[in-house]
Amino acid sequence: MQKIDDSSLLLEKSPITLNCRGRLISLQKPIIMGILNLTPDSFSDGGNYLLPDKALMHVEKMLQEGASIIDIGGYSSRPGATHISEEEELKRVLPITEKIRLQFPEAILSVDTFRLRVAKEMLSMGVHIINDIYAGRYEEGLFELAAQLRAPYIVMHMQGTPQTMQQTTYYQDLLEEIRTFLIERIQAARQKGVMDVIIDPGFGFGKSINHNYTLLKNLRLFASLGCPLLVGISRKSFMWKVLGVSPTQTLAPTSALHLQALLQGAKILRVHDVKEAAQIITIYEQWQVN
Repeated sequence: MQKIDDSSLLLEKSPITLNCRGRLISLQKPIIMGILNLTPDSFSDGGNYLLPDKALMHVEKMLQEGASIIDIGGYSSRPGATHISEEEELKRVLPITEKIRLQFPEAILSVDTFRLRVAKEMLSMGVHIINDIYAGRYEEGLFELAAQLRAPYIVMHMQGTPQTMQQTTYYQDLLEEIRTFLIERIQAARQKGVMDVIIDPGFGFGKSINHNYTLLKNLRLFASLGCPLLVGISRKSFMWKVLGVSPTQTLAPTSALHLQALLQGAKILRVHDVKEAAQIITIYEQWQVN
């Protein structure tokens, strides 16, 4: 694999604020991104929030429990998920996002999409952040859109596609390949003018069970790249498959691994269970001052 010069990244410290289209979020203390899946087939809560009233109640609950960002997604990226059309994705996210913006105008919102049109429509409604599992590789123009509108951009590592990513999970050097990928995408985003880049090593996206634990043990490698580190491990299969339980029965191991991630420099936890993640951050903060 071609070696990328990362010297300029390593000289930078991770920023202590995110500029979300003119709204500032402090990262001096780790923050929580609450998940709102508007899909019928997500691995843990698919179908739970398709009705507007249920979605709004869930958003209210997450905000009250301490979520700084609500991540809205209409495309299921679980392994083997059905590929849906752009029109179907828009149909799922636009009406509920409009209601969220009306009921919770102060909320910071993220759109979990890799499509330019979906991102444009959502940002035109006032959404603040783009969360892209393809890291800008699926469609041209996403980095330019984020730069134009001063929207933070989350670049994630994924091997393959959601439909194929767990069919072959082979790496010659797991950590170096993911690190090199993230450096390249950081540089690509910055070259297009994106000011705030967030990195996500992509737990569960084209990784074996052992790969995920290796990633978790070496998160400091990614936290040193000069960008806020987002970790999305909530309810993922590398926990529930080991334990032989359902995804919703992984609250305790998720919390334990969240603390491990925080101790290695994670700044954003992307979670289903906001209250418990907030408790872990409180314990982590207390740990830090003593």
